[in-house]
Amino acid sequence: MKIISGTNAAEKWMGLWLSIKRISRNELCVVTVEWLVIMAKGEPGKPKGKSSAYAYFVKTCREEHNKKNPGVTVNFSEFSKKCSERWKTMSPKEKTKFEDLAKQDKVRYDQEMMSYNPGKKSRKQMKDPNAPRRPQSGFFLFCAEQRPNIKAQNPSLGIGDVAKRLGEMWNNLSDSEKQPFQSKANKLKDKYQKDMADYKGKAKGSGGASSAKSKPKDDDDDDDEEEDEEEEDDEDD
Repeated sequence: MKIISGTNAAEKWMGLWLSIKRISRNELCVVTVEWLVIMAKGEPGKPKGKSSAYAYFVKTCREEHNKKNPGVTVNFSEFSKKCSERWKTMSPKEKTKFEDLAKQDKVRYDQEMMSYNPGKKSRKQMKDPNAPRRPQSGFFLFCAEQRPNIKAQNPSLGIGDVAKRLGEMWNNLSDSEKQPFQSKANKLKDKYQKDMADYKGKAKGSGGASSAKSKPKDDDDDDDEEEDEEEEDDEDD
């Protein structure tokens, strides 16, 4: 299997996906975010990814808002739009303190990565492609909703940058702001568990489980499994 890495890894990976199958741009964004989460948090104990200057700026805006309006729920779409517009009008001098914070965090990240020793992943088990698909987490539901807003506000951003911005936005949400997405994700999870129970019951009754094990696992299900393993850490950040 060819390993894609380097500064343009995200774009190369997207190109590979597009060459394999036809998927919509919204689906591609979700796949991109999944890939970034997996790459950033693929091993237990791996250093937390470095934050951008814009991420520090948004965090500061949120702190200012909470100080002026304690207990007031933020309209996230409107808040995100205002942050983006404010960032665009800031002078290089005004952005300096946030860029310095990003540089400091990069130093922290680089130092931690020097002592990080990733382990080897075990080979994944074969999975029946006809099995129910794993449900999306609150994080990925959030991405599907907010991606059009980001593209509308920043039409020049590439797919990888949009995905990175989504991750930063999610990490800056409060627990109450994440709740609607988490609730929807929990409902999808309940449905998945019911569908899986029905699927296993039918497979056991027809003897299909043994034949299912012989089928190779397709790319989509592979991504779903890694999403299920990694997404919880990202949501807790």
